[in-house]
Amino acid sequence: MTLTSISPDHRLDVTGLVDCAARHAAEVDAARRLRRESVAALVEAGFPRHFVPSQWGGAAGGFAPLVEAAITVGESCPATAWCATLFAAHGRLAAYLPERAREEIWGPGPDTLIAASVMPPSGQATPVPGGWLLRGEWGRASGVDFADWVLLASTVPDGDVETVRIFAVPAGDYLVKDTWRADGMRGTGTNTVTLHDTLVPEHRTVALPELLGTRRAGHARCHNVPYTLVAAVMFAAPLVGAALGAVGDCGSTGAGRPSPDPDVLRALARSSPEAYAARLLLKEAAGRADQGLVDARTIARNRCDAAVAAELCVSAVDRLFTAYGGQYGGHGPAEDDPVHRRWRDVHTGAGHGALRFAPAADAYVKAFLG
Repeated sequence: MTLTSISPDHRLDVTGLVDCAARHAAEVDAARRLRRESVAALVEAGFPRHFVPSQWGGAAGGFAPLVEAAITVGESCPATAWCATLFAAHGRLAAYLPERAREEIWGPGPDTLIAASVMPPSGQATPVPGGWLLRGEWGRASGVDFADWVLLASTVPDGDVETVRIFAVPAGDYLVKDTWRADGMRGTGTNTVTLHDTLVPEHRTVALPELLGTRRAGHARCHNVPYTLVAAVMFAAPLVGAALGAVGDCGSTGAGRPSPDPDVLRALARSSPEAYAARLLLKEAAGRADQGLVDARTIARNRCDAAVAAELCVSAVDRLFTAYGGQYGGHGPAEDDPVHRRWRDVHTGAGHGALRFAPAADAYVKAFLG
């Protein structure tokens, strides 16, 4: 299907967020959650409203501005960039909900913070008169401690088969369990959501297949492209910022660091182009999401390019970490050193299922070679 409309070129003003993220990067890593100042700054920058429909005061913005903003913030703090990007992305998902639910979510304003745990589906959803009864646990909901709403996915019966539905649940109707203990992306606070027989009205649900295809004319471009075209691209953006930040860290001699030795300089010469190549891959992928043809080949190419970008980031930070660690007697930098933190963040982020290369490569081969 050819979609020729271009989404509005809404630019996110990340100047204040970059400064705030840089100041608090070490602290949010240690605390395993963002600071409230960081959350306020990402709201002020425009992330939560970026994909919100214009009807509700949102920007209905493009993917290219979001990716570039996420990369820029990621250079200061990948965890902050991860949460900011997902708050934007989840606003896009919520735009597929029925009108009444959108009124409930954005009626008070377009800066509603929405967390999500949709992949893989979890918990149990039982149909009851007027809606669904949800119970169970949903893991890995980034930024959920600060969320006003959360989107949760469960497998439900659909005639003789099963399908996946997404449910919108307001804060106060769920509990958050402090379970996030990953090596990297610690500051994302990617905790677990728990529900105990919570009633979700029918108007707060949407079937997952609605998100996987294009939609009718009249919707903004960002609400008219498949989830599979854009998900991996958005997940990869904070990793590119982290890799670029590691390049900058290794070239810095401030804060009592030793001057870069020849091994570090050679690592910089190799890792810097890798990080910038990853940035170019995402820039091209985001551009395809914002305009032009949407078909199986475009989707496969975007998935594959995002996965390759993540691998390039891993390669870049691995090399820098090894060379930079050699300046500390071969023991590597301390855990709270920015290079070490970015190395941990990239590895954890690259482990996300959306960025796995093998399934992306298989889809690419199938789309292009049949």
